Amino acid sequence: MELFERPTGGEKALLVHLDLPRERDREDLDEFRDLADSAGADVCGAVVSSRHTPEPRFFVGSGKAQEIADRVLAEGVELVLFNHDLSPSQERNLEALLKCRVLDRTGLILDIFAQRARSFEGQLQVELAQLRHLASRLVRGWTHLERQKGGIGLRGPGETQLETDRRLIGQRIKQLNRRLEKVQRQRFESRKSRSRAEVPTVALVGYTNAGKSTLFNRRTASGVYAADQLFATLDPTMRRAELPDGRRLVLADTVGFIRHLPHDLVAAFHATLEEAREADLVVHVVDASSEDRDERIREVESVLGEIGAQETPRIELFNKIDRLDVGPRVDRDDEGEIRRVWLSAATGEGLELFDDTLAEFFRQQTVHARLRLPPSGGRLRSLLFAEGAVINEDIDEQGRFLLEIDMPEVRYRQLCSREPALAEYVR
Repeated sequence: MELFERPTGGEKALLVHLDLPRERDREDLDEFRDLADSAGADVCGAVVSSRHTPEPRFFVGSGKAQEIADRVLAEGVELVLFNHDLSPSQERNLEALLKCRVLDRTGLILDIFAQRARSFEGQLQVELAQLRHLASRLVRGWTHLERQKGGIGLRGPGETQLETDRRLIGQRIKQLNRRLEKVQRQRFESRKSRSRAEVPTVALVGYTNAGKSTLFNRRTASGVYAADQLFATLDPTMRRAELPDGRRLVLADTVGFIRHLPHDLVAAFHATLEEAREADLVVHVVDASSEDRDERIREVESVLGEIGAQETPRIELFNKIDRLDVGPRVDRDDEGEIRRVWLSAATGEGLELFDDTLAEFFRQQTVHARLRLPPSGGRLRSLLFAEGAVINEDIDEQGRFLLEIDMPEVRYRQLCSREPALAEYVR
């Protein structure tokens, strides 16, 4: 196998996109071009092809792979970006043929995340995702050792180096997991304090570049970076806000989602995405002007389901109406509940409807109930105390816990969905 020097730059990039028949395998070329731009690549063109299934060796056919190699040589391309996930062997084969760096869709997204993460927590999460992705691709950096068949001084260095790298990466992953667990505990304590103070949390979620950070800045007067690009902000930000009726709440701006969000990123950002799962209300911010609006809504709902936030109450917020011929409004369901708000975070048009929607949602009756928990119900008792819901407690002759609770209805519903036995103990 011929060797080549892998350049450290990689700004001049060629995109490769394969049209596949199955919906779950398809990717958006325009979105991929935006990803490349967000990463700082100088895109010089794109190679588009169609296949029924990916080719095992080069992902694209051998003829198309040679066409890409010719363009790389003729145009001085430093980096070839594939709008798909490549196997380690496909990456290795393509780099050997093209004589330049090859990066797949997941690798590109990870690179953007590495550039944008600013907080300590965000940097830990990105590094963890990168290491998990790298662990399956270690072999490609040691192809020069594959030709060593033994002999004096040449026995086994490749295998030894690979095993050393795997061990070091494994140790680092364990270290990062321990640090993120500590962050997770700190977040839990913060949520518990907010619950005791009866300060509800509203999590802003949505497809990347839907306008979450712009809305967040409008509502909290914060200076969170917001730009018309994919993944402009990554680090979770939380700010207190006050509604016109005087009610206080906490707004959480979370990382944006994207089609086929890499699983390693979902796993790494689990601590951050917990804010959506544990929030009192999820506001799903949607770019109303996007041609792929419905598909992007489904992608976000899929990720919310993956992190266990499907039961959290949510309201859709259709943003960027300044790009459409529609005015601000509120849509309600058959029962009169608000399901959708139309506004423009950029111009502020309709922002008062968002405030009114939050005020109406949290203007609900609190649940006041008395529970009789068996002696084995200690875990549920601890959960209720952690929520700050217990206002009185006693123990009867049978050792049962007699609890009087008072808590927001939305939190009670969430707890009942996680602990179905709770309703059985109401007396």
